[in-house]
Amino acid sequence: MGDNRRDKEYLGVDTNVLVSFFDEQHPDHPEAKRLESIPNTATNPTVVHEAYHTLVYAQKWDRKEAIDTLTVYINLDTTLFLTQTKEITKLGLSIGLEYPLGGRDCLILANFLFNSIERMVTFDRALLDFEQLTIDNKTMRIIAPRDI
Repeated sequence: MGDNRRDKEYLGVDTNVLVSFFDEQHPDHPEAKRLESIPNTATNPTVVHEAYHTLVYAQKWDRKEAIDTLTVYINLDTTLFLTQTKEITKLGLSIGLEYPLGGRDCLILANFLFNSIERMVTFDRALLDFEQLTIDNKTMRIIAPRDI
C-alpha cells in the first residue's frame, strides 16, 4: 500500500516558527499560532534538533518537556517527517553554492525541495528576502507566518 500522505500539500516549517509556535512566552508566538490553521506540515531532523536546542538553551525549557513536545509533533498524523540522505546533503551543498546561506539553512531547504515541499514558513529575514528558491528545476516559495 502506498503512502497517501505524499498526496497532500504540506507546508515546510522552519525552526524559528516551530519554536515560537510551541513557546507561548516567545514574542512571535501570536503570529506563529497561524500554524493551527494549516492541516499538514513538514519537518526534518535538522529543524527538530535546532528546535530542541533553542527551546532548552535559549527559551530555558526543561529538556524532558522539549523532547516530549517535539516527539508529539513529529508523531502527529498531520506532520510529514522527512529523512536526510546523502542526495539531500549534496543538494544542500548546491544551494550553498547558489545562495549566500549557512549550512543548516541549506540543509533544511534541500530537504524540503528534494521532497517537493512547495512552501516553507519562516521568520528568517534572509530567507524571506529570496521569496523563492529554485535548484535543479525545483522551486519553493518562502513565506512569513502572516502570509499563511
